[in-house]
Amino acid sequence: MEKKAIRLPLVSVVTVNYNQTEVTAEFLRSMEKISYPRTEVFVVDNASPIDDSDRLKLDFPYIRLIKSDKNLGFAGGNNLALPYCKGKHVLFINNDTEVDPGFLEPLVDVLENDTSIAMVSPKIQYFHTKNTLQFAGFTKFNMVTIRNFAIGFGEIDKGQYDICCQTGSIFGAAMLVSMDVIEKVGMMTEVFFLYYEEHDWAAHIEKAGYKIYYQGKSLVLHKESISTVKDSPFQIYYINRGRILFARRNTKGLKRLITLLYLYFISGPRISLGFIMRKRFDLFAAYWKAVWWNITHRKDIVFGIPKLKRN
Repeated sequence: MEKKAIRLPLVSVVTVNYNQTEVTAEFLRSMEKISYPRTEVFVVDNASPIDDSDRLKLDFPYIRLIKSDKNLGFAGGNNLALPYCKGKHVLFINNDTEVDPGFLEPLVDVLENDTSIAMVSPKIQYFHTKNTLQFAGFTKFNMVTIRNFAIGFGEIDKGQYDICCQTGSIFGAAMLVSMDVIEKVGMMTEVFFLYYEEHDWAAHIEKAGYKIYYQGKSLVLHKESISTVKDSPFQIYYINRGRILFARRNTKGLKRLITLLYLYFISGPRISLGFIMRKRFDLFAAYWKAVWWNITHRKDIVFGIPKLKRN
């Protein structure tokens, strides 16, 4: 990308809180140390039943606290803030992250210097495992298996991925997105509730002619597994529900038939056998609940993405 002098635009920062007020406060304290001078910060409370998010407004009076009446999931929570955002770009970032002080400038630079780029994610390290990478870009999805892989996953960060390049998909834990593209193409689809919605969004944005980038000069630390318990029925249900739904929404004709046959009759039995061998019958039930959801929800699945409506 050709570099050019730019005037730093306003960035709208959106994070979603659910029963994690102290975790969100830690994120906000890290944001207070950033060098980027022009941000507005939105915290969406996703109807936390046992947490008082009003404390955040007392401790961080500059934030815009938006309280949902119900848990809207990842996409719905983030989408709730969008009509109020005034930024040229929107940073969607997990509340269970902390940021490097200079992380935002390199991300903004990517979008400002090439209008064909719609989305960019930073390098992600695990917060609790020093210098260990979680994400340095994605491979392209295999549209039969509906699998992709995080580049650099588990590696020690020695600067080997301090590059800026196109990537196979976006990482929902931290993604800067052009507001112009959101207004033209649409927002995340809320039917996923959790998992795969950012990949579905990136796929639709790519179909609209835009590119997805990774910026290795930007660093975010991720406190993975605070929001959901790893290998829980909750996680297994939504990951597999989302994986099949992603396949349904992003394949057509014969390719869709081949993909669904693979997911239902090859991948499904293999996953099920693994749960049975581990005597995790709760995970077995959660997996087939996800399959059944996709079988029974057919005509009510909208195959576009929702348009942004300003308040």
